[in-house]
Amino acid sequence: MDSIGTNTAPGPGATSPALAPGPQAPFAAPDLVTVPARQGLEAVDIIRRGAGQAAPGVGPVLHDGSGDTLGFLVPPGTADAWDLPGSACTQTNGRGMRFGDLAAAPTAGGTGWLLPPDAVGPVTDPEVLRAALGEAARLIEAADNCR
Repeated sequence: MDSIGTNTAPGPGATSPALAPGPQAPFAAPDLVTVPARQGLEAVDIIRRGAGQAAPGVGPVLHDGSGDTLGFLVPPGTADAWDLPGSACTQTNGRGMRFGDLAAAPTAGGTGWLLPPDAVGPVTDPEVLRAALGEAARLIEAADNCR
């Protein structure tokens, strides 16, 4: 794996952990898609149910200390074209993240891993995330209308 966990085959005997920077060229920091926690949790479940059916699984997910939002790590450059209402995608440029040891607690105050990098591997595919967030919004709307 390369420094942000994308699939590049390591050489024989390599023991590089997921998302750890390697000796190769510098890497681009992932972007962060932030969504309301309820929608994000539904999306995590949707992606996990679909994983293994030719769809990649969910990558690392952060939660804020108040439990209001979740943040999905996505490939760098995603923020340039992200336009899904009810969510935001920002370039991290590595701010608030320690890429040498991403499995450790994030440095932003009150933030922690819902799904740490060492447990799930590479970042979440933006198209898979977009579809899951859309489905999650529809499920939440339907559930709220049944009350």
